Amino acid sequence: MPDYQAPLRDLRFVMDEMLDYPAHYARLPGGEDATPDVVDAILEEGGRFAREVLLPLNQSGDREGCRLEGGEVKAPKGFKQAYAQYVEGGWPGLAAEAEHGGQGLPASLGMVLNEMICATNLAWGMYPGLSHGAADALRHHGSEAQKATYLTKLVEGSWTGTMCLTEPHCGTDLGLIKTRAVPHDDGSYAITGTKIFISAGDHDLAENIVHLVLAKLPDAPAGSKGISLFVVPKFLPDGDGNPGERNGVTCGSLEHKMGIHGNATCVMNFDTARGFLVGAPHKGLACMFTMMNAARIGVGIQGLGLTEASFQNALAYARDRLQMRALAGPKAPEKPADPIIVHPDVRRMLLTQKAFAEGGRMLVLYTAQMIDLVEHGTDAAEKERAETLLGLLTPIVKAFLTEVGFEATNEGVQVFGGHGFIQEWGMEQLVRDARITRLYEGTTGIQALDLLGRKVLMSQGETLKVFTKEIHQFCQAEEGNAELAEFVRPLAKLNREWGELTMGVGMKAMSDREEVGAASVDYLMYAGYVTLAYLFARAARQARAALAEGGDEAAFYRAKLDTARFYYQRLLPRTRAHKAALEAGGETLMAIGAEDFGLGFEI
Repeated sequence: MPDYQAPLRDLRFVMDEMLDYPAHYARLPGGEDATPDVVDAILEEGGRFAREVLLPLNQSGDREGCRLEGGEVKAPKGFKQAYAQYVEGGWPGLAAEAEHGGQGLPASLGMVLNEMICATNLAWGMYPGLSHGAADALRHHGSEAQKATYLTKLVEGSWTGTMCLTEPHCGTDLGLIKTRAVPHDDGSYAITGTKIFISAGDHDLAENIVHLVLAKLPDAPAGSKGISLFVVPKFLPDGDGNPGERNGVTCGSLEHKMGIHGNATCVMNFDTARGFLVGAPHKGLACMFTMMNAARIGVGIQGLGLTEASFQNALAYARDRLQMRALAGPKAPEKPADPIIVHPDVRRMLLTQKAFAEGGRMLVLYTAQMIDLVEHGTDAAEKERAETLLGLLTPIVKAFLTEVGFEATNEGVQVFGGHGFIQEWGMEQLVRDARITRLYEGTTGIQALDLLGRKVLMSQGETLKVFTKEIHQFCQAEEGNAELAEFVRPLAKLNREWGELTMGVGMKAMSDREEVGAASVDYLMYAGYVTLAYLFARAARQARAALAEGGDEAAFYRAKLDTARFYYQRLLPRTRAHKAALEAGGETLMAIGAEDFGLGFEI
């Protein structure tokens, strides 16, 4: 069975030393409760829960999967008991507001816990994970009565939540949905339609499930402007707020999937189910985006968690597995062969995973600070800046970290060789589980269009300038630091180039809008590599400072510098290929007629 240790030392490096989380929390209203001692206790206890409770259920849950029996979904053995422990420990309400029964701690702490959960049991983690998004949507857009009825239950974890968007004939293009909502005289609505790919759509972990459903009213305008959002509980709350009458919502079937077998991915049928409007009529998409943006960050964290899990287990195997001798001569002459970690190509695979795990963690925790400021900041200008950065970084977190997460888990299998292909080692499950992260909550292509089209070009580059200005100021401050020149000089060059590439795509798009779609994925990946380069440069600065001070952790800081160098020399050059591809434009993509793709075979 794979093992896992929460990367507490690296978390503390990023949080305490690099991003100065103690000062960040001290400035937040309510953040004063997140003292260093409290944060340490949460990290340690969260790591213990993930390793001792969730990890042992990961492979068994994958093998067993979910079952649909008598119209009710049963999660794999142990999942319900683990969820009860999760609720008993107060984890669901960690970052929720105290007025709704939460602990009122900053959202960033919940994101740290989420990484540990995703690393040890992604399928299980999706049950409570979706509840956070549902709670966010109701907190921002629900009526006071809806908050009183549903929000407290979601926060305490006795009820879980879902988001019901996709239908058999439409995924991203939500304007095509057919689910209908017919008003009743009492102010409720009859919801009728079918939703597919609904994660945690039905299960036996909690006593009730709160579905947030997109549907159209009878007088709805055509397209996405006619979408409304409804809360549709599995059991209608009774007068005391407890689960009462069964609502007209059922799981029609379970999907047979490539991965995340322990999570119930459902076809959900709404047969005149009773629902309640959330927010204003026809404004449901704006409400749902609150939930979707939170979910997109969460999926990026899934990519990070799986990267960390793959790295830890590949590293342990590489230290133990004996195979051949080092090309420079035996490194373990007392053994019949050397451990494979001595071989350069194995080190390349390990360092790729290590760099993406550590860089991804820095990106998530940097973004988490923006979320904290948006949610709780008191300075209007700082809050506006954080919101701008969060909008820019969300598609990068979601798409880049899941793309490199899938690469990292593949490299993990490769380190194991043939054993990685065998189920019992658990590495192939990481690959299968990672594959969905590039798809749900908006594919990589959709995130790329959001980044380049909506966030960057629609703002005429102003959104991007907020971030590139920060990078420029960092490079300017460190340009005289000879010890950081290996990082600062290439970063400054890439930062300037990022703006030039953006302008180039924008100019092309003025005459041909297809150029945005043609460049978008390469643009996003370029952006991701440069963003991690900035964060690794900051990490290198901190590691240099720590080494200068001395102490007994020199090996940790030297390894941080070595990882940063590997990233700059081995991974950052990928920006050259992405630059060439996006500058090539859309001509070759659009030249072949749709009818000519299959010439040479019949379809």
